Amino acid sequence: MTLKITVAAPFKHTRKTGMRKNELVYYYALDRKWMSTDQAAVLLRRAEEAGLIRQENGVFTILFDSSTITIPIGFRPTSAIFEANDPAQELIGRIMKTRGLPETDVVAEMNKIIREQFDGNLLPPAALVLLAKKYRVPYEDLRDALLAAVKKA
Repeated sequence: MTLKITVAAPFKHTRKTGMRKNELVYYYALDRKWMSTDQAAVLLRRAEEAGLIRQENGVFTILFDSSTITIPIGFRPTSAIFEANDPAQELIGRIMKTRGLPETDVVAEMNKIIREQFDGNLLPPAALVLLAKKYRVPYEDLRDALLAAVKKA
């Protein structure tokens, strides 16, 4: 939720629906002093991967209703917004972005593969790799982390 609040903040405070990267970096790093300019760039990449914002022609737009977000007085994001997601969640985000589907549809398709093609004998990270291959979504950089998740289960 902190990531969502952090992403919504500049759009709510400026009452804009679209902002350029330099405006967002200025807001996070110089105006609010929440993070460095490099961290702001990482934040924008993570938010895009999570399906919270989209970039078109150099303009970022928010993909959820920012009016539903309440920014607490004195809000300051924690370092948790920079921590890597669980690899399965990150792969879900990539598939969502590539296919233009909501998270629920990707997870439903993953569950369908597990249930119908493997009689429930496949772990979710493996099913996500099959989906990634099906849709030609790059997953090679997550392979080791996904394999570790399968070995834990």
